[in-house]
Parts: sequence; C-alpha cells; structure tokens
Amino acid sequence: MKPKTTVVMRNIIQQIRANFPFAMSEQQLCAETCSHGCSIKLLEYMDMEITEWERRLDNGEIPNFGDIQKLSKSSTNIYKILEKNHLVNVL
Repeated sequence: MKPKTTVVMRNIIQQIRANFPFAMSEQQLCAETCSHGCSIKLLEYMDMEITEWERRLDNGEIPNFGDIQKLSKSSTNIYKILEKNHLVNVL
C-alpha cells in the first residue's frame, strides 16, 4: 500500500530539516565565497517553503504529486548548491 501524500510530504520536510544547515550562523554560511549561489538566501527560501507546507498540512490541505515533486526538486537543487559551497557533507 502506498503512503498518503500528506505522509510523504511530512517525511520530505523532516528530511530537509535534518539535512540542511538551518542552525548555522550567518558568519559560518558566508565564511567562504558563495560562487554557486547565496546560501543564506537559499536556506531562507527553503525554510519559507517547508514552513508554508507545514502550515498547509496542519490546516488539512492534501498535497498532490506535483506539490511533492516541486518541493523535492527544489530541495535537491538547493542541497547540491550547499554541497558546492561546502556547507553540507560531500560524500
């Protein structure tokens, strides 16, 4: 049985919160040159997106597959930029 889209969305949000460096200070985020994108702005955008989805889920909204795909794709792309900026673990 496939999980409900609300469960999938909450799992994605949980993974983002666990793997993105939201707790890093501005000084740490800007310690090196951000030649691939501004890490602070990217993290602010990602936090805004997941906070909005948490609010929507709490209000009973059911995400569709497009919503899940959009959040998944944007988080993957931002994570790749954070890797290039040496802010997350590079495997």
